Amino acid sequence: MSAFVDQVTVHVKGGDGGNGASSIRREKYKPLAGPDGGDGGQGGSVILQADANATSLLDYRFLPHRQAESGTMGLGGDKDGSRGQDLILPVPVGTVVFTAKGGQGERKQPGERLADLAHAGDRFVAAQGGVGGLGNRSLATKARRAPGFALLGDPGQERDLVLELKSIADVALVGFPSAGKSSLVAAMSAARPKIADYPFTTLVPNLGVVQAGESRFTMADVPGLIPGASQGKGLGLEFLRHIERTEIIAHVIDCATLEPDRDPMSDYRALEEELSRYADRLELPLGVIPMAERPRVIILNKADLSEARELAEFVRPDFEALGLKVFIVSTASHQGLKELGYYLAGLVDRLRRQLREQQEARQEERVVIRPLERRRRSGDQSGDFTLERHQTRSGQTWFRVCGAKPERWVRQTNFDNEEAVGYLADCLARMGVEDALRKAGARPGDEVRIGPGDDAVAFDWDPSVAAGAEMLDGTPQVARGRDLRLEESQGLNRRRTNSERRRQYHQMMDARQVVRQVMEQERRQGHWADPSVDDDPHDRQGLLGRSEEAGQ
Repeated sequence: MSAFVDQVTVHVKGGDGGNGASSIRREKYKPLAGPDGGDGGQGGSVILQADANATSLLDYRFLPHRQAESGTMGLGGDKDGSRGQDLILPVPVGTVVFTAKGGQGERKQPGERLADLAHAGDRFVAAQGGVGGLGNRSLATKARRAPGFALLGDPGQERDLVLELKSIADVALVGFPSAGKSSLVAAMSAARPKIADYPFTTLVPNLGVVQAGESRFTMADVPGLIPGASQGKGLGLEFLRHIERTEIIAHVIDCATLEPDRDPMSDYRALEEELSRYADRLELPLGVIPMAERPRVIILNKADLSEARELAEFVRPDFEALGLKVFIVSTASHQGLKELGYYLAGLVDRLRRQLREQQEARQEERVVIRPLERRRRSGDQSGDFTLERHQTRSGQTWFRVCGAKPERWVRQTNFDNEEAVGYLADCLARMGVEDALRKAGARPGDEVRIGPGDDAVAFDWDPSVAAGAEMLDGTPQVARGRDLRLEESQGLNRRRTNSERRRQYHQMMDARQVVRQVMEQERRQGHWADPSVDDDPHDRQGLLGRSEEAGQ
């Protein structure tokens, strides 16, 4: 069983953001010094990086589930949570990333193309890490000085992706099965692919490095091609996928075939027909030469046999009349391989120089930077969400609100905290969701869902409740996030000086002296009596009189 894997489905998940902390700082002589809850840490991201040392996607077939590190929770004392570490996944150069389409339990097929990692070092964020929740320190404002809640961390992005490897080589050897492609790679390089005398011996691409003087290039031996491969016959697309990135296409033609309906020219035309059909469906990245414009080289193989040698010499003028360079070679006797290697090396060097000049020219193009259009400061932010009206079969109307911001706000809301729910209502009202519902004809009691699919949060719309002054514990409260102990008018939000403390002490003692004088004056006037002093011994209704009668 071959260890080469060129297509896998992976499940990636970014790290979750840490929750924010709700905390109050306490100091001596200052029981409530203000909120000091830290923010949660950002979750790590899953990043795919093209690595020249990676040659296969085998690791992801056995370990398809990959998850980045989550951020930690914020703490009191203004301590923010730590950020989760990114997970770097090395993939071979030439890997293309697609969305995975297909139902649960079905084989995933490539969908929309997301990234093309065609050069070493190219990166793609496969799953973004979640945003950390804000602590009550970050939520505090002049109007909300003592938030009693914090935001939850946003979960990391989670999705299935299809990774498809498209070999990047300088020269691609194309030909019918058993044309001698593997033998040619083995004879010209140090690669040792499987060689046998039956068709479709090569089931996976084989790469060989060819040294010709001071030049070096790579040669790809890909599975054999048959008519109808562009529609999936034989190995079909398993072959054609690996010649999309090659700069030169070399036709390896078997001149010793025993099939009566085949000859070198018909084999060449059949191969070109399949290539042209496949090229019409390609979406090549910028800088890649279209397949129809790539140089062609004809390699007439097995010239060590006399009949094959005669046939190669006979058809050589026909190929040269088409403007093609022809080489008659033998992998058994190494005839013509040295000349072929030097010619391919020179052609590769010329193409590399042309591509390098094109890239430098694109980099020198002037980039015009235009300022972004500033959003109006009005309260109309309806562009941040979409509102859809739905109706059930029974005639009941409900509404769905979708948008990046409202969906994230819902995910970060702790619905066990009424103040946090009120903060969510404030945010939605400022965005314009309440006004949009009124314009859409929403009535009190209608169901409103925020978010797509089954993960949406549903609630009954009640526009009569003001978002900024609702009941927190059943009694009318001041604005959310306000604590009287933090108000400037109470004088408790800062430490008293020694002179203020001395002045307040003397004021307190003077007030007590005045109270004692007033009480003594009232007692003498008979407004009230001291129970420890018997002012009227003949008063039988008093406490002392009743006590004496009880003693008798």
